[in-house]
Amino acid sequence: MDALDLLLNRASVPPRLQTEPAPEGADLEKILAAACRAPDHGRIRPWRFLVIRGEARVQLGEVFADALRTREPDAVPGAIKKELERPMRSPLIVAVVATPQPDHPKVPVIEQVVSAGVAAHSMILTAQALGFGGILLTGANAYDPQVKKALGLNSDDVIAAFVYLGTPTMEAPDLPRPTAAELCSEWTEPVAS
Repeated sequence: MDALDLLLNRASVPPRLQTEPAPEGADLEKILAAACRAPDHGRIRPWRFLVIRGEARVQLGEVFADALRTREPDAVPGAIKKELERPMRSPLIVAVVATPQPDHPKVPVIEQVVSAGVAAHSMILTAQALGFGGILLTGANAYDPQVKKALGLNSDDVIAAFVYLGTPTMEAPDLPRPTAAELCSEWTEPVAS
């Protein structure tokens, strides 16, 4: 698959459509190396990656369930069970963590977080090029201080995405996409006030 085909045909593979094997060894190294090539204004490397696999996914499920119990003390057993099982849906998860430097003289925080998002997107593209599938997910756990603490993160760290990776069990659904014409317009002069 050439680069243009990859970009034009990128598709998210939901965790329910992922199975073993997960990328590992040289494949995982390529996925992470591609993420490290994300645009990084100022070369400050405002991101890092936490690889979560095997039994660590069980522990992450416990973290998610405990966080839900704290957020929602009246959470029903079904919701708690869903959190326990959430990390088990894919054989590999990579938490993409941005550590923004708020006082950087040249690189605003938004650019640092966007750089982490691009790193996550690079993981998905590389995984797809290697025959794997993946999806970027966030949800309440990505913003939960208890989850961040359990992952060894600081309160200022941002979980840009949980990247779920595995082998697709079937072709990813082809979702309707907007056309460039639907999203683009040409700017030619200042708008009058």
